Amino acid sequence: MKTISESRCYGGVQGVYTHASGTCDCDMTFGLFLPEQAETGAVPVLWFLSGLTCTHENAMVKAGAQRWAAEAGIALIFPDTSPRGEGVANDAAYDLGQGAGFYVNATEAPWAPHFRMWDYITDELPNALFSAFPIAEEAQAITGHSMGGHGALTIAMSFPGRFRSVSAFAPICNPTASDWGRKQFTAYLGTDESAWAPHDATLLMRKRGFDGPMLIDQGTSDQFLDLLKPEALAGAMIERRQGGSFRMQKGYDHSYFFISTFMEEHVAFHAGALLA
Repeated sequence: MKTISESRCYGGVQGVYTHASGTCDCDMTFGLFLPEQAETGAVPVLWFLSGLTCTHENAMVKAGAQRWAAEAGIALIFPDTSPRGEGVANDAAYDLGQGAGFYVNATEAPWAPHFRMWDYITDELPNALFSAFPIAEEAQAITGHSMGGHGALTIAMSFPGRFRSVSAFAPICNPTASDWGRKQFTAYLGTDESAWAPHDATLLMRKRGFDGPMLIDQGTSDQFLDLLKPEALAGAMIERRQGGSFRMQKGYDHSYFFISTFMEEHVAFHAGALLA
């Protein structure tokens, strides 16, 4: 693991690191904020999965999470959204290829050799982090935005007991019924739609739900509402009688202005679960 930078931040350290990923068969970069409390012992951790076109840097710089995480004594992990580099497949469209990994393990050419973001986020990266940094494996929570909200919800529901809480900002809620999903799942996973179902938060909610508190914020002026399909997930939560909050925030769009406005509440929500 190579240190790219480390900067003092709210009494803690905001670092950027790179490592050779065997899962993605390329170098991968991530951001990690460690609060001051990490100097004396392992701290709880909140994962932030980013959306389409983003790298590790977008949420790290724009979301404003470090201030609130520092007060709570929580680490923050900002992974990249896809494999990158020479020899890694790409596409001219912004919503496929590099920057658009969709948190799945691709099985189709030309994506399969590198696009294994499900295994990277759920297995390889956590193992690397827990062995190298003072963060507590038994105290994890997860959040994300848009494509990353899709990833946070599907991962949280697929690993019962791993995450104490889950939240999302404007997640892609029903990708098997949306052009933000059907296009990418066809490319990465093939035409057999049964392979798509484990990566759809609405279908997972109907099948198993989440064994902890949930918080979802969606802006009413989001320019991508028809692609995100929040009504599908909200309906599935009601059908299942899933505990949680699904909030429609009046006038907010899909941007990081929306995320930063409600980040304090999301960090406090996770802190309540992580520090209980």
